[in-house]
Amino acid sequence: MPWWRYPAWVENIGKTMVVAGLCLAGLGLLVWLLGPRMSGQGGLLPGDIHIHKGQTSFYFPIVTCLVVSVVLSLLMRLFNR
Repeated sequence: MPWWRYPAWVENIGKTMVVAGLCLAGLGLLVWLLGPRMSGQGGLLPGDIHIHKGQTSFYFPIVTCLVVSVVLSLLMRLFNR
């Protein structure tokens, strides 16, 4: 291999970083545009835990985490074929 050529894995890492950056930018744009509309809801799905006592509030979106996990798993499975 000549000294001026990069190994193949370097090119693959670069492409992966570009795709990941574009996906992250798209997600950021979505949150930026939809954030004000969703702030009143807080993403509460049935089954999410929200405890409010006095001035203390605890929120754990367990069902939301499960839904996001399933959607991302399906997308990864779809794109890895």
